[in-house]
Amino acid sequence: MADESKEPQVKFRHMEEEKWHEVRAIELPTGRVVVREKWLEFSDKCLSLVARWDPGMMIHKHGHNSEHVLYVISGSMHCGDVECTPGMHITLEQGASFGPFVAGPEGVELFEVMMGDPRSFPADNEGFDKLLTEKGAKRLPNPPIELPAWLEDTRN
Repeated sequence: MADESKEPQVKFRHMEEEKWHEVRAIELPTGRVVVREKWLEFSDKCLSLVARWDPGMMIHKHGHNSEHVLYVISGSMHCGDVECTPGMHITLEQGASFGPFVAGPEGVELFEVMMGDPRSFPADNEGFDKLLTEKGAKRLPNPPIELPAWLEDTRN
């Protein structure tokens, strides 16, 4: 007799029913700006989320410990020298790095999927520090987040 608890499952989640998590923050001359995420699926196999970045938000060049796909829903951002506007799809292979990211004047809304360990690693802290100085911005501590018990927060 098959173990029914191991049958593949279908899960339904509506974005409007999920809470926002602040995951990154910096201080601009105009005030604090953040990245907020709604986690739609968070397991050891997959993290899918909707992210909203405030206008001017910046994140350092980094990579992820998994395959990572991003899709720009609205607004815009720069990823390094590439302007990413609605409809832009970005695929990041595991171990590759991209960025730095700078949200456009309206911010940016993204749909993202990471297949595996979603944690990131920095790729160019010195370059990011230079960018922050150029923009009159400064790093802020990462907002506290509630991760699943099996996943350690390694953000820096």
